[in-house]
Amino acid sequence: MSLEYFFNPKTVAVIGASRNPKKIGHVIFRNFLEGSFKGKVFPVNPNAKEIFGIKCSANIRDIKEKIDLAVISVPAKLVPEVLEDCGKKKTKAVIIISGGFKEIGNIHLEDQVCRTIKRYNLRVIGPNCIGVFDPYSGVDTFFLPRYKLERPAKGDIAFISQSGALGSVVLDWMAMKGYKISRFISYGNAVDVDEADLMEYLSKDKETKVICAYLEGVKEGRKFYKIAKKASKKKPVIVLKAGKTHEGTKAVSSHTGSLAGSSLVCSSVFKQAGIIEAESLEQLFDFARVFSNQPKPKGKRIQIITDGGGFGVLTTDWIIKNKLLLAAMTEETKQELKKAFPAHVVIKNPLDLTGDADAERYKTAIEACLKDKNIDMIAVIILFQIPTLTAEIVDVVSALSERKKKPIIVIAAGGRYTEVLKKSLEDSGVPCFSYPEKAAQALRALYEYGGGK
Repeated sequence: MSLEYFFNPKTVAVIGASRNPKKIGHVIFRNFLEGSFKGKVFPVNPNAKEIFGIKCSANIRDIKEKIDLAVISVPAKLVPEVLEDCGKKKTKAVIIISGGFKEIGNIHLEDQVCRTIKRYNLRVIGPNCIGVFDPYSGVDTFFLPRYKLERPAKGDIAFISQSGALGSVVLDWMAMKGYKISRFISYGNAVDVDEADLMEYLSKDKETKVICAYLEGVKEGRKFYKIAKKASKKKPVIVLKAGKTHEGTKAVSSHTGSLAGSSLVCSSVFKQAGIIEAESLEQLFDFARVFSNQPKPKGKRIQIITDGGGFGVLTTDWIIKNKLLLAAMTEETKQELKKAFPAHVVIKNPLDLTGDADAERYKTAIEACLKDKNIDMIAVIILFQIPTLTAEIVDVVSALSERKKKPIIVIAAGGRYTEVLKKSLEDSGVPCFSYPEKAAQALRALYEYGGGK
């Protein structure tokens, strides 16, 4: 059965909806009412007649309309019975938020849930998760209030997380940084829908360009490999694998009840399946932002354009450390730039526009590099602090990046003023980095995904 009803339901029942603002069910029900969800939402609670002025049903089977998605937020011991009711109601999809199953050693209770799923052929995400956030449909099953956890805007990066807590923090951070998302799924113990199922769905999802995942373990190795290999041919798949140390492996088992597996084996499988493995959450999204907005390069030759010599030298070092190459401009490009620039501009690689550069000088340099057949990617270093450079540079770089001729990334370090302009560039689809090493790592990943070795 398709996973579509998890993301685009027309009717939703929140089982365990509550009038008490401290209850998880209260927050989830409120999210659907106050968010952008356009469908119908039904509260289910045998102890309440109405919640927020909406009639409350004692049981999901009392609701006259068909239910596409049920969100269960009740004590763990009640979940099997509630799930049975969902099965009898022929509910299309179920998300079990409740925890207290295999992750705490309650294997018998989780087995009951599994048997009910099989009996009614249900599709279930969870238990022990925070569920789904979809900015396109307005589905939001988080029990974390919006004033505490900001939701990212609509974008094209999907994120799968085995851990709900980690996933929620990442979303809050993404919203603050201005990074955008297509779908977010926290799947917890994965009694039914697992990481491979979600990857397969997202590989076909038209709103998603890049798939990111935080994994603690893989439920079915062969299934995962087969699906991941197909998915990575359609769009980039970036994974951060946790539990890579002996102690981390033990922590994984007590968190979601997963088997973490050998670190070396997982890395080998990822590589064979075409998955890009990130070493940190920050790197995961560094890669995702570049893959999301930039074209595949034809090679690994990079031209550095800078207004500060020191940053140009550091960037050079990191490009070489990442087994990339410095581009050698054609003689035609050099002559064109010599005619356009004052004599003190250093026309080499790095191309140093010096401390009196303005937006027009950057535009001339980038346009020349986009035309040069010897250049595959462009790293633009912008020290916004110099007096001749105005905010106009944001429009210049954004417009040139929109042509999608070659990958263009920006490296810029500084304080509040710099961060404001970087955010404007990010909003226009230009990936920005504070440090050269992170930029070089992202360009290497883009080159390797494009087929380079």
